[in-house]
This record gives sequence, structure tokens and C-alpha cells, in this order.
Amino acid sequence: MAYKIIKTECTACSACEPECPTQSISFKKGSYVINPDTCTECEGVHDMPQCVSVCPIDECVVPA
Repeated sequence: MAYKIIKTECTACSACEPECPTQSISFKKGSYVINPDTCTECEGVHDMPQCVSVCPIDECVVPA
């Protein structure tokens, strides 16, 4: 399963993009999005998804 960014919650702060080990996060139409085809939830690299851990907005990055 991948994660997704809730567009209405995203402030476009860019904290998540450089933390993604699979480069699955990109900026599109005013907010960041996660490519579900390449998101691995950071399994095998980190204990928890880095996008979730660095996002300053609660419930912005959620399981898809």
C-alpha cells in the first residue's frame, strides 16, 4: 500500500519531497502528490514513512 497527500491539507511546504527515499513525491497543481506505483512506505529503509514523520500538518499524509 502507498501513502497519499490530502490536497486540501497540503501547505506546499516541501518538507516531504527531499525525505522520500524512492523519489515518489512531486509538486503538481499547487500541492505535493505521492506516486502510488513507486511509494514503498519506506519499508526496508526507515521504521516509518518519512513523509509522515516530517509533515507539519496532522492527517495530511495518510495511507491510500
